[in-house]
Amino acid sequence: MALKHYNPTSPARRGLILVDRSSLWKGSPVKSLTEGKNKTGGRNNKGHRTSRGIGGGHKQKYRLVDFKRRKWDMPATVQRIEYDPNRSAFIALVEYEDKSLAYILAPQRLGVGDSIIASRKADVKPGNAMEIGQAPLGTIVHNIELKPSKGGQLARAAGAYAQIVGRDKGMVMIRLNSGEQRYIRSDCMVTVGAVSNSDNANQNFAKAGRNRWLGRRPLTRGVAKNPVDHPHGGGEGRTSGGRHPVTPWGKPTKGARTRSNKATDKFIIRSRHAKKKR
Repeated sequence: MALKHYNPTSPARRGLILVDRSSLWKGSPVKSLTEGKNKTGGRNNKGHRTSRGIGGGHKQKYRLVDFKRRKWDMPATVQRIEYDPNRSAFIALVEYEDKSLAYILAPQRLGVGDSIIASRKADVKPGNAMEIGQAPLGTIVHNIELKPSKGGQLARAAGAYAQIVGRDKGMVMIRLNSGEQRYIRSDCMVTVGAVSNSDNANQNFAKAGRNRWLGRRPLTRGVAKNPVDHPHGGGEGRTSGGRHPVTPWGKPTKGARTRSNKATDKFIIRSRHAKKKR
């Protein structure tokens, strides 16, 4: 997908850069593959605000995307590529030979009319799904399972992908975009190719309202507040906080390590926080 630049006919248009979605499906999604979605505004079941910066935006329907891809050895044809308001990537509507429909994450270079298949061992072709242990070394994959039959959890955002770099004792080594290298069980499913809409990160919304349409509310910087409201607040004149960055409740942020899941440390070969060699 290409980027779309706008002429500065108004202040809100100056600098506006969006993804050109003219080639996507312009109708409604398949009704049987959608369900209602309620907005929380960042509030929990007691009405207390537990997540800041959330609220407003357009009403959305949730598209039921098949992240498992375990309809074995049944070819499917891509009917159309659609926009999904719930994620940065595009989705593809596919029709199987038994006439059933499903949404999948659309990889790059997948077009209308293409045929895809999910099998334990399939051709290395964008959109095909297979067990990661059957994919050749160097293959670019996305929608990676961490546990068999749980559904893809890694590399699902726009432009995301991972690369298979090795095998060892029934496990497969992959390298993620963050630089992390980790083991994945060889019977976990992956989809070939990189996720679509790689230009998503190059957009410039040019005005605050476009973020509000997406349900993202503005957040006030801590250094602009009073000491009673934030640990970074107060001071005579402009200050930079005077301490390591913390949340409004005093917990370290911006790089402070909070990971406590030691059970999966054995699967991580190289952490994304490891210092890169120059």
